[in-house]
Amino acid sequence: MAEAPAPAVLAARAAETRVVVIGGGIGGLLAARECAKVGMRVTLLEATDAVGGAIRRTELDGVALDSGAESFATRGGHVRTLLAELGLTDRIVAPAAGRAWLAGIPGVGAAPLPVGGLLGIPANPFQDDVRRIIGWSGAWRAYVDRVRPPLTIGHQLSLGRLVASRMGVKVRDRLVAPVTTGVYSASPDDVDVDVAAPGLNAALTRVGSLSGAVQALRDTAATGAAKAPGAAVEGLVGGMTVLVDALVADLARLEVDVRTATPVELLSRDGSGWRVVAAQVADAGEDAAADSDDDSGEPDENEFDADAVIVATEEHAARALLAEAVPALRTADAAEAPQIELVTLLLDAPALDAAPRGTGVLTVPGSHTAKALTHSTAKWDWVRQTAGGRHVVRVSFGAQGEPAATAELDDDAAAALALSEASALLGVPLPAASLVAAERSRYIQSQPASIIGSGERRSAARAAVQKTPGLAVVGAWLAGTGLAQVVPDAVAEADRLRRALLWD
Repeated sequence: MAEAPAPAVLAARAAETRVVVIGGGIGGLLAARECAKVGMRVTLLEATDAVGGAIRRTELDGVALDSGAESFATRGGHVRTLLAELGLTDRIVAPAAGRAWLAGIPGVGAAPLPVGGLLGIPANPFQDDVRRIIGWSGAWRAYVDRVRPPLTIGHQLSLGRLVASRMGVKVRDRLVAPVTTGVYSASPDDVDVDVAAPGLNAALTRVGSLSGAVQALRDTAATGAAKAPGAAVEGLVGGMTVLVDALVADLARLEVDVRTATPVELLSRDGSGWRVVAAQVADAGEDAAADSDDDSGEPDENEFDADAVIVATEEHAARALLAEAVPALRTADAAEAPQIELVTLLLDAPALDAAPRGTGVLTVPGSHTAKALTHSTAKWDWVRQTAGGRHVVRVSFGAQGEPAATAELDDDAAAALALSEASALLGVPLPAASLVAAERSRYIQSQPASIIGSGERRSAARAAVQKTPGLAVVGAWLAGTGLAQVVPDAVAEADRLRRALLWD
């Protein structure tokens, strides 16, 4: 075994190592931080005018709010660990107690989401809140699951097909589909059982029924022996952008050069290192034009030489940048990544004071143009206090294979549609006069890790990347969606890269 380099040698190597991070979402910010923590010289290039990716801030009539991700999954504890490192533990808050609702139920309209299930699959189909949604015929069909011969049980990959075959289409369409569409922006038929609900197939084979398997997993979780599939969430007082602000401050302390409005046009191998060329952002009139014609031989300020590169963009951009350096990425098509639109409404609506539909509403696919709604002032105490007696409602549009209904609308029309959908989903009149302000945000949602085939595609892409010296790729398209997956993946990939640069 080779002797480890002396600390002084490692420190000198780090000080001489130049790393360029392309993309300023959470994955890119964390990867830059991990490299800078050991003394590497890091430059981060973000194409838009602000870092943070899907974590964004908006201000509506003086009320500062999240306009992107508003919470994080607690599983694994990785996000909490990061928040502790950044001194943000005292900002962590749990959502208010309260049930979400389901809207668009045929013959029923709206009802509270049942308790005691798993991804919408009920442990007891005759439970009152379940039967209210699927009806007596649906409950009896679901009960057939309990009496079907064990010989019919096998390993099913598709969550939707498993549920439909065991418990019927009403359970799949009215209970499971709203959850997978709201959480994963995907049909239950496209969701991988073993990823979305680890242990469910095994419990089904052992217990003999799907509803029994759900109950067995919940019982195991209740004893503390394991956690139930699905994720509890937490948020931050002031919004998730508090995390972005803390990371940016930490990068400044570590002397990372963060540049926004700097889209990268070219990434190529240059000997044993890399050459990164960013777009020339000309905002200085004739001076910028003159600079572009400079033939003094000095390096262009938008060209960077690096010993290593970390690509932290969304999938299509990453594959395009790496097409020449990693040909295997060029031969595989990028996964379908739906464009999601989120319209945040600030409302003067006393009728919402009683939180008539709890903390939010999911919809039966096909019943509404919106896929989900969050009543933020009912869900988060800090939002309620900040809003000063008014209400904040977030309406989501778009899913995999289904463009957002707001995609072709202007901002005013999108806000009007969101207000109409909010009124329908919350079950209260919300006239145009109740709308104080609105903000619309768009983002590309990477394919969740729970989609069938996603794991194999991600593994193949990561293997190709890791064969390329001086390269790492981070972000939701490889890690899976959500901070609980992006955070540990970015840290691990940056650690792998810096070890190779400093130790190998």
